[in-house]
Amino acid sequence: YEYFLSKFASAEGKGGGEFYTPSCVVRTIVEMLAPYKGRIYDPCCGSGGMFVQSEKFVENHGGKIGDISVYGQEMNHTTRRLAIMNLAIRGIEADIGQEPADTFRRDLHKDLKADFIIANPPFNISDWSRDESDVRWKYGIPPKGNANFGWVQHIIHHLAPTGMAGFVLANGSMSSNQSGEGDIRKSLVENDLVDCMVAMPGQLFYSTQIPVCLWFLTRNKNDGKRRDRRKETLFIDARKMGTLIDRVHRELNDADLLLISSTYHAWRGEKGAGKYADVAGFCKSATTAEIAAHGHVLTPGRFVGAEEVADDGDPFEEKMPRLVAELCVQFAESAKLEQAIKANMKGL
Repeated sequence: YEYFLSKFASAEGKGGGEFYTPSCVVRTIVEMLAPYKGRIYDPCCGSGGMFVQSEKFVENHGGKIGDISVYGQEMNHTTRRLAIMNLAIRGIEADIGQEPADTFRRDLHKDLKADFIIANPPFNISDWSRDESDVRWKYGIPPKGNANFGWVQHIIHHLAPTGMAGFVLANGSMSSNQSGEGDIRKSLVENDLVDCMVAMPGQLFYSTQIPVCLWFLTRNKNDGKRRDRRKETLFIDARKMGTLIDRVHRELNDADLLLISSTYHAWRGEKGAGKYADVAGFCKSATTAEIAAHGHVLTPGRFVGAEEVADDGDPFEEKMPRLVAELCVQFAESAKLEQAIKANMKGL
C-alpha cells in the first residue's frame, strides 16, 4: 500500500504529494521521538503514514499495537478515505473523527493532551481561518498570510505536560521575521519549548521543492528519565545526507536515520545511547543565550559551524606558489576562450 502511494505521489508530483509524506522523513521523526507507549496525535494526518510508522516502531521494539492509542484529523475527503483504508488493512484502531474537518475551524479533539504529536502540516498556507482570540495562540497571534506558526501553537496546545512533538515545516519557519513570526519564535525559545532542530536535505518531497526542517518540541526538558536539558537546544545539519534515487528525488538511508536519531538520543542522555559530543558541520548543543545572540533564528547552519577539513600535509610555502601558477594558466585559457566566443558571436 505504501509502495503504491509513493509511486502515485511520484507520478502525480504536486497533486499527488499531499497524500504522502516520504517514509524516510516519517521514520526520522518516529525514530527520534521513540513513541513506545501513550497517545499519538496527528492534526493533519493525510493518509495515516505517521500512525503506521509509529505502530511499526512499537512492534520492532517488542511492544504491542495496543500500547499506543491513535488520534487524528484530516480535512480532505479523499485523503481521509485513504487514511481509513491504510489503518484498516493493518488492524490499527484510530479516532480520526466522524467526518473531514479543518483543524483550525473545528478541532475534533479539543480536550486531547497527547504524549506524542507527529505531523507534516501543509507548508506556508495563506488562505487559512483564524480567530485572534483563539486560546491556542499563547505565544503570539500567527499572521493571516501564513499558517506555519498556527500549526506550531496548535501542536503545543495539545501536548501533555511531559509530551513531545516532532513535525515538518518549511525552512522559512526557522528564520522568518514577517508579521510577528520572529516574536512567536522568540517566545517559544524563551519558554524553553524547542528541544531540537534538524535541517533536512533537499529533494525529499514529491509535492514541493521547498527546503524543509524538522522541529522537536517538549514541555519538559527535565522529566527525570533523561538528562536535564533546560535552556539547551540541539541543532543538527543533515543537508548533505541522503542519496539520489533518481534525478529529482533523494532519500535518507538506514545509516543516515541511525546517525540523526542516535545523536539526538545521546544528547538527551538516554540509557544506552552513548556519550554526546558536538561535531563541527553536523551537530551543536546551544544554550538559550547563544540562540538569543543569533536573534532567535533557529537555522542549524548558524550553530554547527564548518566541517573540519583534513590537513593534506602540503606545506603552505609550497602549495601557495603552485596554486597561483595554476590559476594564472586558467586565466590565460579563459581569455583565449573569451576571444573565441566573441569571434563566433561576430560570425553569427
